[in-house]
Amino acid sequence: MTFISSINDEIDDKPKEACGVFGLIAPGEDVARVAFFGLYALQHRGQESCGIATFDNNNNIHIHKEIGLVSQAFDETVLAKLKGEIVVGHTRYSTTGSNNICNAQPIIASYNDYGIALAHNGNLVNANSLRDTLIKRGYSFESTTDSEVMAKLVIYEMAKIDKEKNQINLKEAIVNAFRQCKGAFSVSIATKDQIVAIRDPDGVRPLCIGITNKGHHVISSESCALDIVGAEFVRDVAPGEVVLINRIQKIDSTFLTNEIKPHHCIFELIYFSRPDSLFRGLSIYHFRKELGRQLARESFVDADYVISVPDSGTPAAIGYAEESKLPYSEALIKNRYIGRTFIQPTQMLRELGIRLKLNPLKDIIAGKKIVVIDDSIVRGNTSKKLVKLIRDSGAKEIHMRISSPPVQWPCFYGIDIDSREQLIAANNSVDEIAKYIGADSLKYISHEGMIKATGLSRETFCTACFSGEYPIEIPSELEGAKHRYETAKG
Repeated sequence: MTFISSINDEIDDKPKEACGVFGLIAPGEDVARVAFFGLYALQHRGQESCGIATFDNNNNIHIHKEIGLVSQAFDETVLAKLKGEIVVGHTRYSTTGSNNICNAQPIIASYNDYGIALAHNGNLVNANSLRDTLIKRGYSFESTTDSEVMAKLVIYEMAKIDKEKNQINLKEAIVNAFRQCKGAFSVSIATKDQIVAIRDPDGVRPLCIGITNKGHHVISSESCALDIVGAEFVRDVAPGEVVLINRIQKIDSTFLTNEIKPHHCIFELIYFSRPDSLFRGLSIYHFRKELGRQLARESFVDADYVISVPDSGTPAAIGYAEESKLPYSEALIKNRYIGRTFIQPTQMLRELGIRLKLNPLKDIIAGKKIVVIDDSIVRGNTSKKLVKLIRDSGAKEIHMRISSPPVQWPCFYGIDIDSREQLIAANNSVDEIAKYIGADSLKYISHEGMIKATGLSRETFCTACFSGEYPIEIPSELEGAKHRYETAKG
């Protein structure tokens, strides 16, 4: 069966995130079921494929991976087969390697009878050289992802330590392996007796630790998944930290380097993370409202209503309305069941375009001056369709306000934008973009205003997609290289 994701993709040119990871060590619990609900909460981080791997008491690995959504991939029969007390799960959007089942995670690798299951969010910038080195050492690869490179690198280091010291040392192998990795990586690893959380020294992608009321530890990309499974947020995994948790819930922490310079992806605050997740002890919703407030201070326009592009633009729209003293109203009703589907839309449905996802309230829009708040404009196609939709509903004026600066540079740390050619703001002025999308006016929040809204320093964040300033050096060959391993294979 061919998996079709085109309905949502054709009407949504937002940047796509890499993945969500989830891990749990809970003797006596149905860990696969817990992981299912954890991944359900992280579904927004990736909708292409998903997987769950468990370890039972006999060191057997049970795994199920599929193309599609969590709700499509797992049912009671599948979950019943995933026996064990230690689990790692993953939901994926591809940033290195295409969307096929061999690239779905978790990735399984083993040395002798010691197996690991690895789930990764982010993107390595030196995966090419690491992969080439491992191939020269005799390792083969089944997938085309940088995540398998990490897994095989851990196994290589495990074998190397065993040869030198006649023992397997998982902690040493992981530290040695990830000290060689450059780029963004928030990783959860499961083994027969531990779960492990690893975060790159820049802390680009989020990763946190929670604990259930039974004292079992949980690893998750975002705190919203902890809430869903009844766990309490404990803390973030620190940038550069390696955390190992065993069956008796003992925590062992070490660091990959003493040179920690956090650069959290600011797009996590603007768009990717769920609004009920936490950053620095505050909800993402709080930060998005502040972005809207700052946007109103910088680019107020008198209007009848402030409306949002649901759902990611809603907190900023509420903040904009509160700061500008303009009324906020729902005016675009979202069809929340579009998602991914196995059914190809007809040409007639394709021509409906954005109406498949958003339907306007004409009695709110007709004859009115409307401020439309969205979180970003990437390629511009969706914004153009959106403005036409509102215009056709009778709007007198349409003023687009964007709660992020213009996206002008590609991301190599886990967002699916690897070329400037994809970005409308890289090649057009704000006035030209406004004309293209058909808005009466278009304003973005300033770079300085965006940082001010967070209440934190500029150095806290990676803002490369807005500024072109990359905190981790990018090899020149990476631009436009999402499918580089497929190309290499011919």
